[in-house]
Amino acid sequence: MYIKGVGMTKFDYSQKAWWQFAYEAALEALEDSNLKISQIEAIVFTGMSSSDGGEHQTHKVSFLSDLFKTNVPIIETPSVCSGGGVAFWTAQRLNFKNILVLSGEFLVDNKSEATVERILSASERVIEQTEGMLFPVQNALVWQQYMKKYDANMDDLALIAFKNHQNAEKNPKAYYYKRPVDLEKIKNSPIIASPFRLFDCSLSVNGGAAVVLSKKKTDIEVIGSGLATDYLLTFMRDDITHFKATRIAAKQAYKEAGVKPADVDVAEIHDAFTSVELFSYEDLAFAEIGKGADLIRKGIVNLDGKLPVNPSGGLKAKGHPISVTGLAQVYEIVNQLRGKCGLRQVTSHHKHGGGPRIGLCHNIGGAGGSVTVNILKRT
Repeated sequence: MYIKGVGMTKFDYSQKAWWQFAYEAALEALEDSNLKISQIEAIVFTGMSSSDGGEHQTHKVSFLSDLFKTNVPIIETPSVCSGGGVAFWTAQRLNFKNILVLSGEFLVDNKSEATVERILSASERVIEQTEGMLFPVQNALVWQQYMKKYDANMDDLALIAFKNHQNAEKNPKAYYYKRPVDLEKIKNSPIIASPFRLFDCSLSVNGGAAVVLSKKKTDIEVIGSGLATDYLLTFMRDDITHFKATRIAAKQAYKEAGVKPADVDVAEIHDAFTSVELFSYEDLAFAEIGKGADLIRKGIVNLDGKLPVNPSGGLKAKGHPISVTGLAQVYEIVNQLRGKCGLRQVTSHHKHGGGPRIGLCHNIGGAGGSVTVNILKRT
């Protein structure tokens, strides 16, 4: 499959319904693809919507039929934080000429209880949550075990947060656009779940993103795609210092694409927490197990490094509107491969002249419970 068009709203706290974010992103993607909605043969949607008021809609596929004035097949693929990646993976397996993949979330509304309730519904609710195992706590405990086993520390995570904030400053659609955050502020921010500080945690925002997939050859091809799942109870898994589902999905994607990790020029990695970005370097085979910290210490993953990671600012500083994130990653990588990212554009790579040629999107649901890896290539 090929990517014909992409669209994305600004990530912020504007008070619009989930469908308004989705619609705005879809219009941009359709315009980018030079297609009309009448030329779209199927739609794949993913969303959660945190509002507990009248805005919450269970029958979203019918709602979207009304919104776009179409009667084509519409599929909803809810998979919380990996919803965008799962929708994208699903769309590639449908036998239609042109497919619109989209998501919109009004995640942060005026009732924090509703937002928290929706987010917590993505984790195990009987055993883990009764023991206080919220997502920051789960990930903090995973990181504690990682630090005991390998050479990494909180200074490494601060550098990851700093890198992503520097990138987001240059991204007009990121929440932290033109909002600089210095390293000392990151290192001295409040403790959220020890040892995590505020700036180790991603930012919940509202937003939308959309992608038009096509069988007709375009400038961007999806050359590899992997999807894997893992147990809901984080601490029932074989290895709690890494996400097995990432390794499986990455292996599938690399094999299908016929490329090696070293061939990737730019990547969007799911940094729901800074620690997840670090050990995902290893799960995606960009670094040996236990050596992920080397990539941030040596500046390899910086914007001007050999493998720039999260040039968009990542979930950390661009923002994380749950289901939308996976498609927002595709939006960023497509624009990087097209050379349209302005001040945050990844320049010519040591392996390829003329800018990045191969990009990777890594999207996680929950604490490693569902993972997609998609590899894109500039044709």
